Amino acid sequence: MPTAMRFLSCLLLALLASTAARAQPVAQARVAFDRDGITAVQARGLADTATARALEADDPARMASISKLATAIGVMRLVETGTLDLDADVSAQLGWTLRHPDFPDTPITLRMLLSHTTGLTDAAGYWQVPLDGELRDLLADPRAWDREHAPGSFFRYANLNFPLVASVMERATGERFDRLMQRLLFAPLGLDACFGWASCSDAAVARAVVQYDAQGRATTDDLGGQRPPCPVRPARDGGCDLAQWRPGVNGALFSPQGGMRISATGLAKIGRLLLRGGEVDGVRLLRPESVDALFAPQWTLADGNGVTAEEDSSGQSRDGFFCHYGLASQSLATPAPGCRNDLFGDGVARVGHSGSAYGLLSGLWLDRAAGTGVVYFATGMADAEPGRRSAFTAIEEAMARGE
Repeated sequence: MPTAMRFLSCLLLALLASTAARAQPVAQARVAFDRDGITAVQARGLADTATARALEADDPARMASISKLATAIGVMRLVETGTLDLDADVSAQLGWTLRHPDFPDTPITLRMLLSHTTGLTDAAGYWQVPLDGELRDLLADPRAWDREHAPGSFFRYANLNFPLVASVMERATGERFDRLMQRLLFAPLGLDACFGWASCSDAAVARAVVQYDAQGRATTDDLGGQRPPCPVRPARDGGCDLAQWRPGVNGALFSPQGGMRISATGLAKIGRLLLRGGEVDGVRLLRPESVDALFAPQWTLADGNGVTAEEDSSGQSRDGFFCHYGLASQSLATPAPGCRNDLFGDGVARVGHSGSAYGLLSGLWLDRAAGTGVVYFATGMADAEPGRRSAFTAIEEAMARGE
């Protein structure tokens, strides 16, 4: 074989080997459950490659956008007490007027924020506001808005909605978002979970699952067993004095859109809570009608009334991924033209939420009719292979079905 041909052949084999290596998760976990408890647990790979620490299903990981569903549970608890109203103008709670600049007469509500129908986009960013900054300033950037669609008329998945939700929650209660979620969700369920690392235990910090890019480089939560020096985006001078926090000024601080750290088994308990209509293991957090409200459709794809893939660069979805959305909840297997959201490939309607960030892919999915569910995540999947039967990735299709 000529030298040039041998070189090209070796290069091709190296590229194929590299692609194959990237296609394998650094770590992955899957927990199946029903209304009564966990039915199967799988965990393999490394939670931390630097120490060769093996992954366990009880290790906390940053679960990306499944965090939105957890945040919505907190919202519904406050709705039940009358502290919040899904359909009221959020401006009163924020302390400043939130309006789409092109549709100033249309109030924006929590229902719109939770269902991604506000007209907001992620083009101006959503997590970059520093500790001493104000989320309100980000909303002044014209790129933050879809200039063509009025609030309530169009679906566009945008992470920016959820820092606003957290700001509303903080102003209504006077509590810092991460501590509020401890009170509303994690503590009552006995979960060692948190938004950011400030309110997780030392034991949870020591077991953090490191997340990696496609080249195996750590992207987040590379803690080395130690609490991070700053659990939020630092102030503009580099400082991290959390005493600067003011209720509702910067709801992005603890990443309500994607910053929940929780184990697969802990997330399964939240899944069981939802399967059981708001009660689990003798603890009732929500009324059944509140759980129904989370999953009731707020938007369904029809006649081009929404964007069906996530536009943020961290997402790995493709057209047909979003076809049916509730309050921070996705639905699967939507029987409509253009929909490719049948993750399990069985035509069964399921609800829950996916996650994709920092090389992690995750999912929490519930078959409410059958009373069963599954939680999964995989790290090191920043360039995951596309799915074969859906707009999800191939690894998500495999984990969903337990393959």
